[in-house]
Amino acid sequence: MFFSKKIKAAALCAAAVMSLGVLAGCGSEQAAKGGSDKQYSVGIVQLVEHSALDAANKGFVDALKERGFEEGKNLTIDQQNAQADQSNLQNIGQRFINNKVDLIYAIATPAAQTVANLTKDIPIIGSAITDYEAAKLVKSNNAPGANLTGTSDMNPIKEQIDLLLKLAPNTKTIGCIYTSSEVNSEIQFKLMKEYAESKGLKVEAATISTVNDIQQAAQSLVGKVDAFYEPTDNIIASAMPTLLAVTDSAKKPIICGEANMVTAGGLATYGVDYYQLGKQSGMMAADILEGKAKPESMPIQFAKNLKAVFNKKDAAALGITIPADLLDGADIIE
Repeated sequence: MFFSKKIKAAALCAAAVMSLGVLAGCGSEQAAKGGSDKQYSVGIVQLVEHSALDAANKGFVDALKERGFEEGKNLTIDQQNAQADQSNLQNIGQRFINNKVDLIYAIATPAAQTVANLTKDIPIIGSAITDYEAAKLVKSNNAPGANLTGTSDMNPIKEQIDLLLKLAPNTKTIGCIYTSSEVNSEIQFKLMKEYAESKGLKVEAATISTVNDIQQAAQSLVGKVDAFYEPTDNIIASAMPTLLAVTDSAKKPIICGEANMVTAGGLATYGVDYYQLGKQSGMMAADILEGKAKPESMPIQFAKNLKAVFNKKDAAALGITIPADLLDGADIIE
């Protein structure tokens, strides 16, 4: 069948209009999923390498991928680890600014504090941070008010101390070693001490500055305490074997702030799943990249997935029997 020139022109015009409409619709849909046309860049700065922070890192990247932001396609990720060095944090933060990344993911309090001091323009998502207000990262947890928001790894400290007393009911004195420069660790220690003392327990503490201080700190406490409570302290978490070399030989159990410390040899925890916490952070970042939200109006989110974890091998070595009711639904490290 043949069309006249006028009819053919009209048909072509209509087709063009329809095509533009379809393309516009596709573009909107793609934008909602991260967009295949636009290229995004994200800088990730992790304070130090240990399993909890590694999990928060992986969860973040996986969440972005679920939302359509995939490395090698429409996303470039600049992964940096500061190795617990402040000068490294400064250099990494400046690198991200110079490269004009679209968003920064800061894992752990010192990392977030450093990048927040360097830029007030680039959106920042934090994770593995206990208290954003106390760390002076936000105006309030409900209304951050600036370019930074994120997820908190605040522990259920009361439940963790209750767990310790169920596993070691004869405990009278609890020891705690933490890094004096980590705001998150100091907050957790104070909360633990307050609750433990309300239960009639005594608390002994030792602070450290580096990994090299752990052995001496442990030796100074091990003869004075019945058990240890260790918060989500980055230096302790990165060197659990050093602490365990002292506590295990003295038959002193450690209740840990998070699951990866139990995997490393601690006795037990009821705490945060850092992979899931990272995924929560990633979903928040995706909302920002998609233009659905801004950090200043995004409330701090708290961990949605808490779980009990027991190290049966460590329990056996310490002569501790884990009550059967506690094992129900828990993760078990054999």
